Formats: sequence, structure tokens, C-alpha cells
Amino acid sequence: MTERSQIAGATRVVVKVGSSSLTTAEGGIDPERVRILVDTLAGHRAGGAEVVLVSSGAIAAGLAPLSLPRRPRDLATQQAAASVGQGLLVHRYTEEFARHDQPVGQVLLTVDDVTRRSHYRNAHRTFARLLEMGVLPIVNENDTVATSEIRFGDNDRLAALVAHLVHADLLLLLSDVDGLYDGHPGAPGATMLTDVASDADLDDVRFGRGGSGLGTGGMATKVEAARIATGAGIPVVVTAAGHAARALAGEQVGTMFHATGRRRPTRLLWLRHATEGKGRIFLDAGAVRAVVERRASLLPAGITRVSGTFVGGDPVDLVDPAGVPVARGLVNYDSDELPDLLGRSTRDLARELGASYEREVVHRDDLVLLPL
Repeated sequence: MTERSQIAGATRVVVKVGSSSLTTAEGGIDPERVRILVDTLAGHRAGGAEVVLVSSGAIAAGLAPLSLPRRPRDLATQQAAASVGQGLLVHRYTEEFARHDQPVGQVLLTVDDVTRRSHYRNAHRTFARLLEMGVLPIVNENDTVATSEIRFGDNDRLAALVAHLVHADLLLLLSDVDGLYDGHPGAPGATMLTDVASDADLDDVRFGRGGSGLGTGGMATKVEAARIATGAGIPVVVTAAGHAARALAGEQVGTMFHATGRRRPTRLLWLRHATEGKGRIFLDAGAVRAVVERRASLLPAGITRVSGTFVGGDPVDLVDPAGVPVARGLVNYDSDELPDLLGRSTRDLARELGASYEREVVHRDDLVLLPL
């Protein structure tokens, strides 16, 4: 179990900060809050650690310049606010880090950027090169061009996935609350959990969404992010932005989620947590046992039907005869190719259609099991 004293020795840290920790109640950037955060991170960087900052706040920062009284609900206006606010946010960060002679680089990601191997491999190379050159990457979801609901777990889940991508030693999630409580932080008798060693420690915890109106997440998304990171071997600390320096120093602040698993191949973490199935492939009982119990590849012989539209390389859900998803994988065929292959052996397909049809529908190396 990772001890607090080891946190101070983390050589690569991912820090996520939410909108409510960066902006005023009216929605504009709070210069003093940004300055304090930058001073903390620059100081930690000067101490020899590498830092990646995942920063929300683009939409919130764009509210005041556009005279919007509150966070918009429609996607187009959210994207307009993000377009205006992202430039302001990064400009502020650039100026503040320049006081410490610390160069920064902007990295904007969408869910689509991390669902295909070529994309996340390129992201990995980009981060590696930025850190090698002494640059502090500033990451955000690319809200301006997102084509679906503009939300990635309020960047908490994105931060957990980035922590795994860059092989971080620690994920620090900063909030406007000083840790995880077993009830509403303002309720009488609510107690903060100092350590979470397993899901069992969360059995009696009731957490909800944030209430500032500026961000989209709350403690629930932070717990989800902590599960992703700790399950991949990365400890997590959740605390208030004002306690960032103490948390990085390994002091007893906030809630520490201890690592519960070990590092897994990056693409499998992306596949499970950063994708949604583009379609559904129905398996017979034998194929379900092969995939779930033997961790075997999925072959055409075990498929009964296909729904949805997808192309080779897309993530798809593998479902049992009752329609319950049991796994997700990267499919090797287009949806319109599969109906003619169902129930047939790869050997027969290769003999009739050519050697290229001897491949698996989903290879076991590109497949993750889903919790039931």
C-alpha cells in the first residue's frame, strides 16, 4: 500500500483542476486562483518532478466575455464559449508560468482521439516529447469541436486516462471540497475519509454532483476517476485546490485512494473507459464462455447476429444471448461484412473467400471484459 510519505517522491504527476477552482462566481477567470495554482505547480516542477496539468475552465472562462449569465445548456453555445474561453485560459497560464521560466504546451483531446490505436500512440509520443523538452503540458477536452455531449466526466476521467498514458506516479484531483466525505460536506456529522483502500471503504459513502453551476462534475466523477487510476496502479489524492502544495508534499490532506491494481496495456484502459460501442455483436452461449472464461478471441462461428453500423477498428460491445454486454473490443470487420460470415469457421471462410478471412472478428489482445 502506497504511503503518504511516498507521494512527495512522485517523479511524474498529473494534476486536474476543475472550473469552480479557477473562476469567479460570474464565470470569468480568477487571476489570483490561477496564480496560486501556477506557483504551486511551478515550485513542484522546480523540485525535479514532471507535471501534466489537466485543466477545466474553458467554457466557464468564456461566459463573461460573451455576456452569458450562466453555463449554457445547448451544445452550440457551449462550444462558442469554449472557443472564446480556451484561448483566454491558456493565455493566462502561459503568462503565469512565464514568471517561473516554465514553458507550457496546449494539448486538446476528444474521446475520438483516444479510441484508435494510432491516435493514442501519437498522443503518447506527443506527451513524451513535451516532457522530455521540459514543457509542462496543459490538457483539456477539445470542447470546441466535440460532436457529442460536451462532457468527459468533467475531465476527471480524462485525467485518470492521461495519468495512465504518461505513466504517472500520482494523480492529484483538485476540487472546491477538501476531500471525500461520507455524506454532504456541510451536513452535521459528515466525516472526511482520509484513505480509501478498496471499494468496500465506499459502501457507506453518499456522494453527488457539484453545485457551483460552472463545472459539470462532482465527487462521483472523481471517485470514478480514482477507480480507473488506482486499478491501473496509480495512487490518487482528492483535495481542495488550496491544499495542492501540501498534498504534493505528502502531507495528510484530502482523501488518498491507494493503488489496487497493476499497470495494464494502455489501449485496453482506453477501450474500457474512454469508448462507447459503435455497435453490438450477439454471441451464443459457447462464445460467451470462450470470451469471458477462457479469454479467447471472438470468431465468426460464435456470432448469432449484429446490430449497429461500424467499420473495422471501431469499438463494439459483445453481448450475451440476453443482450447483456460482457466485453468490448476493436472489431476487424465492417458491420456490413459480418452477416455473411456468421456461424462459419475461419477455415471454411479462408478456403472460400481467401486467406484474409481467416482473421478473428475481435482478437483477444484487443478485448476487455465489462463488469456485469
